[in-house]
Parts: sequence; structure tokens; C-alpha cells
Amino acid sequence: MNRDSRYLESILHHDIPLTREMGLKVSGWEAGQLRLSLPLEPNVNHKSTMFGGSLYCGAVLAGWGWLHLSLHEAGIEDGHIVIQEGQISYPLPVTGDAEARCAAPEEKVWKKFLATYQRYGRARLTLDTQVLNVGSEDEAVRFSGQYVLHR
Repeated sequence: MNRDSRYLESILHHDIPLTREMGLKVSGWEAGQLRLSLPLEPNVNHKSTMFGGSLYCGAVLAGWGWLHLSLHEAGIEDGHIVIQEGQISYPLPVTGDAEARCAAPEEKVWKKFLATYQRYGRARLTLDTQVLNVGSEDEAVRFSGQYVLHR
């Protein structure tokens, strides 16, 4: 685990205590992609699959974490990130441990977001995340979230 991954995990566990109870870990931050791991056991439902609320939380946090680390790398430390809106679908059950992933948006979208924030002190960014069963590349969850950064 690299320094940025440890930093984000400590922020999540301190600022959002639920992440500790969920067993959420930051499993990677490379090439503009954030990966979070979610173990099945603390997130299991009555069907022995992962609880939909845990999957939603993991998907939201993958986007939130991606934005937090990207802002940190850009030297922006004065903003507050909130999720404003989210759409989720659950095409497949999660039957074991899961991985939530968020990749960078297009560079021009990111640059416009940063410029808007610098100018107005508030900006919105849509990030897409996915959750996969560990060992599979098939999307179990698709999430699109609109995040707001404000001073």
C-alpha cells in the first residue's frame, strides 16, 4: 500500500467511522484509478450476498476517495466534498469479497472542474464507479455520482 492509499484510508476511517465497521480498505491508487476492497462478512445480507446499502456506500466512497486524492495531488486542500446525487444499478449479486473502482474522468472535464472551483469556490463533477466480485471483471454494480466541491 502506498502513502496516498494509507492517507486516504486513515481519513475514511476517522471521518466516516462506518467504513471501519464495513472493513473497507484502500487497495490501490495507481494511474488515476482508485480501488477499494469490501469484505463480504461484515456486509452480508440475509441471502448470503453483499448488502445493497454496503455496495452503495462502497460505490459512493470510491468516487469520494478518488476526488479527495486527486484534489490532494493538485494541491487543493480548502474544499469540502459532498455527494449531491447518485444513480445505481445492481446487475449481478456480489457473492464474496468485492472491489469498488473509480477511474479518472476525461482530462478536459477534470480541468474544467478545477477551473470552475478556482474561480467560483464551488464545482460539480460526475464520477462513474463500478463494483466487482473479486476475481471477476463483470460489473456487479454500476454507479454514477455527482459530487460537489465547495469552500
